[in-house]
Amino acid sequence: MLAFTNSSEKQSPTIIGAGCKLTGDIKTDHTVQIHGEVIGDIIAETVVIGRGGRVVGTVQTPVLFLHGTLEGPATVNTANIFSAARMTGVLSYHTINITGNTGLECKLSKRKDKNK
Repeated sequence: MLAFTNSSEKQSPTIIGAGCKLTGDIKTDHTVQIHGEVIGDIIAETVVIGRGGRVVGTVQTPVLFLHGTLEGPATVNTANIFSAARMTGVLSYHTINITGNTGLECKLSKRKDKNK
């Protein structure tokens, strides 16, 4: 059984489930988990693109966990890239952690601005 959040709860993740396709932008102060497909831009506190998840658009987040596919630029403080990850575009980061043999075909750009 799933527990749903109510107005007194301050942290509620946004989850795009497997098989779900969303066309549009997501902006939240909390975590976004993508297991389906998002065509649009994402601004969130943490972005998790799961295995089988796909984002086509811009991602802005302090913390990125990339297990799936990102087609577009990302601006992050910390990027965690896992073995099944695929990415095209430009990844701007302060810290990057790469685990395993990934399918990165993106340009890596170390950010020089202050880590927020």
